[in-house]
Amino acid sequence: MTVNMTRLANGMAVVSDEMPHLKSTSVGVWVNAGSRSEKRGEHGISHLLEHMAFKGTKTRTSAQIVEEIETVGGEVNAATGIENTSYFARILEDDLPLAIDILGDILVNSAFDADELEREKQVIIQEIGAAYDMPEDRVFDHILELAFPDQALGRPILGTPETVHAFVPDDIRTYMATHYHGPNMILAAAGAVRHEDLVKLGEKAFGGFSNRSAARLEAARYVGGESRDLQKDLMEAQIVLGFEGRSYKEGDFYVAQLLAAILGGGMSSRLFQEVREKRGLCYSVYAFHWGFADSGLFGIHAATGSEHLDELMPVITGELLRLFDDLGEKELDRARAQIKAGLLMGTESPSSRASQLARQMTLYGRPRSLEEIEQTVADITVKDVLALAEQLFTRSSPSLASVGPVDSLMRVDEIAERLGSRKPDLEKRG
Repeated sequence: MTVNMTRLANGMAVVSDEMPHLKSTSVGVWVNAGSRSEKRGEHGISHLLEHMAFKGTKTRTSAQIVEEIETVGGEVNAATGIENTSYFARILEDDLPLAIDILGDILVNSAFDADELEREKQVIIQEIGAAYDMPEDRVFDHILELAFPDQALGRPILGTPETVHAFVPDDIRTYMATHYHGPNMILAAAGAVRHEDLVKLGEKAFGGFSNRSAARLEAARYVGGESRDLQKDLMEAQIVLGFEGRSYKEGDFYVAQLLAAILGGGMSSRLFQEVREKRGLCYSVYAFHWGFADSGLFGIHAATGSEHLDELMPVITGELLRLFDDLGEKELDRARAQIKAGLLMGTESPSSRASQLARQMTLYGRPRSLEEIEQTVADITVKDVLALAEQLFTRSSPSLASVGPVDSLMRVDEIAERLGSRKPDLEKRG
């Protein structure tokens, strides 16, 4: 791998990994602005902007944007997240100039036509309805709202029908002018790409963005609590138990990643083995950790029938507490291997690798070598994992979101009491 990084005159980062054995290139622009960047009256505008970027520019119609890239066998798409928005393409190596020209066109010259906007609003409102009809999507919206109430961080990315319907073209232009600046943007590519070519193309396409600093985010405030979306007509219950996690800027971010892997990162994990395999209490259970700029969310998701709810949460909380008794090096090594494999497998796909590089630029301001990350993970001890588990599970307020026939689910105050009653003696674990 040949990783290079350059900053354009306006502060935009350009990072690439040349993979000579490939004939294709994945390239994209990552903007460090997502749903968390929105003011209350802008709820859903990041996602709307992502859609409208493909609805015509001063030089291309919406049809021409996709026709040009697909004529050469490529593809173009975009995605909106909580703290970033990405616009990306995959093409053959000779078509990199076309891909960057199109990405530059949609980000610099979008028309935001009023008629196109009205049509796209209807598409997004249908998307919101489809998400509402999916209990698993809804429970994750609920858990974020519980964890970070009355904050942009806790609001759904898609917005609401009311907020989306209210937007006019100038709202999108104003939002973009506030957040889309060179220091807040990353051009990343992986595959058949020469870094010097990428820099030249990037300067031409994106050099016109200003060098203004990014707007400051509202500080995250984790709260916690309980939400029961009672839907007795559903056959299954969707449940997420959450705790305040760790920012990706904190030293114990990877400790939280390892803790999630140990508890519910695969079929050999504690929760999968105990809750599903041994007891048959659910068909899906896993743990996750999302790191944000100044906070995080550690969670456990389970999907089950109502007949198992009485037993489910006592078993899950029991597994959280059992960590303090018997977590050992063997499990920690297995979790390390999972993270290492994920990193290495990500380098074998140009799309995954480009995303990986963009994320590293967001997290660290530079690309990190895989060896450096592996060493960070290797240095984490069992005691480190247990110390974080104690802070998360026994000293913080849990969040509990559920959707479905959840009458008999254990209440969040009972969960907090059960977890808080255990005061592990970590000194005895060495």
